[in-house]
Amino acid sequence: MEHRDKRQTAAIDLVTSDDSPEFDRFSYALTHSAVIGLDAEWKPNRGASTFPAVSLLQIACRLFSSTDSDELQVFLVDLQEIQLYSVYELLKQVFVSPSVIKLGFRFKQDLVLLSYTFCQRGCEPGFDRVEPFIDITVIYNYLRPKIPGQRVPKQTKSLATICEEVLGILLSKELQCSDWSKRPLTEEQKIYAAADAHCLVEIFNVFHAKVVREAKSGQNFNKLKPSDVDPGLKVFETSDDCSLVRSTKFVEASNVVRITMPELCGSIEATEDVDTSNSYKINKEVDNTLFLIVRKYGDRILLKDSDRKPKTSKKKTKKSSTGPESRQKTLDVVDSWHGPPPWDPSLGGDGFPKFLCDVMVEGLAKHLRCVGVDAAVPYSKRPDARDLIDQALKEKRVLLTRDAKLLRHEYLIKNQLYKVKSLLKNEQLLEVIETFQLKISEDQLMSRCTKCNGSFIQKPLTTEEAVEASKGFQVIPNCLFNKNLEFWKCMDCHQLYWEGTQYHNAVQKFIDVCKLNE
Repeated sequence: MEHRDKRQTAAIDLVTSDDSPEFDRFSYALTHSAVIGLDAEWKPNRGASTFPAVSLLQIACRLFSSTDSDELQVFLVDLQEIQLYSVYELLKQVFVSPSVIKLGFRFKQDLVLLSYTFCQRGCEPGFDRVEPFIDITVIYNYLRPKIPGQRVPKQTKSLATICEEVLGILLSKELQCSDWSKRPLTEEQKIYAAADAHCLVEIFNVFHAKVVREAKSGQNFNKLKPSDVDPGLKVFETSDDCSLVRSTKFVEASNVVRITMPELCGSIEATEDVDTSNSYKINKEVDNTLFLIVRKYGDRILLKDSDRKPKTSKKKTKKSSTGPESRQKTLDVVDSWHGPPPWDPSLGGDGFPKFLCDVMVEGLAKHLRCVGVDAAVPYSKRPDARDLIDQALKEKRVLLTRDAKLLRHEYLIKNQLYKVKSLLKNEQLLEVIETFQLKISEDQLMSRCTKCNGSFIQKPLTTEEAVEASKGFQVIPNCLFNKNLEFWKCMDCHQLYWEGTQYHNAVQKFIDVCKLNE
């Protein structure tokens, strides 16, 4: 599927002082927004007895006057540079304003650290709540396709996965663990940080549009029966390269809130008139639906005194039956690589490199697949150490992990596990290639299914064959029909691929990462 990186559609302002044009735009946007997306970045201080200080606060704002879902402003508030008292009261009021819908992804921890950061620099008592608040995970559980008559359990997925499924956007998380306390921020860090806040509002737009469509079609919001596949989640532009993806337009949220909940919006009514005679006409049915959205999904984050104290580990220390020398020996074995891997023919292997990536390096699995290396993930979402080792043994794979706890288990087999040292996926890929002396060629790139690790069928499909194979499973954009493309089908999960813009971009990316052109 072809994607457009929607991170480029929002204006990004870096706010570093209260006497700058960026600060003026930031103040105006916060006081004239109906929906905002919130996120924060900080440098982790694992093992410390205090909270880390938040370095950057990201806020994506959708203004009252905006009529285009792509017209968003994203502000990166540099909390290391700006005087915190200049934004403290503004943020505090917005966090509890009933006329502003706040969006986030597991935002409670961010709020704890924000409150701590402001308190440490004299802005007491910090922040204690955010309302009305809607978590993007709740919206995702409503949007995802449902099978009639089957109750699907709620799932907890990463923000990157939710963005890909709802918006068709590949949201990179490679810079998540970068040093956010270092200044100046790189352009890549700014784009990464802005994208996390921006996508929250875009996902809300899709959610809002879906509810509006269902209301117009006569469905009862309390007893919705979504179709198996909602074409409104991903709407393709008819263009030559079919590389654009846009969200469905939706009724302006600020007017919805003001019309459906006038008792909560007196402050807005005093500063801005509502024009319901033009593009903001909302029929009664839609009003009722959006009112129910606020009533049904509006929530709050409320911090307790216990939330403001760093959690300290109280685990009892256990005596090792093998002693410190044996434990150190185990650490030495897995901290560096010794001897042949389990796929080595001399050990009874088939000679083809294979890896098992645990949940801590799951992104590395996709990168390995992109360069043609067999990389599996655990059978279950929460495997224990014994399950991981059993799977690696059974399939003759090397287990890749960053989990230091795995090193403590006595039943680990020599050369069956490798601890990845790098944090970023590109660097992890290079580390594995160099450690295991893998030979990567350009012909191998994009030769495996990135979704399930399966192999492709040997013979490509024609457009007609691909259309037939995709029925009830995958949508092929109409703009591809006249291009005489070849389609490739995964033999395991039946996912279809074609050589579009995304394919060529990915090939060039891994040529550069693996240094194949040197």
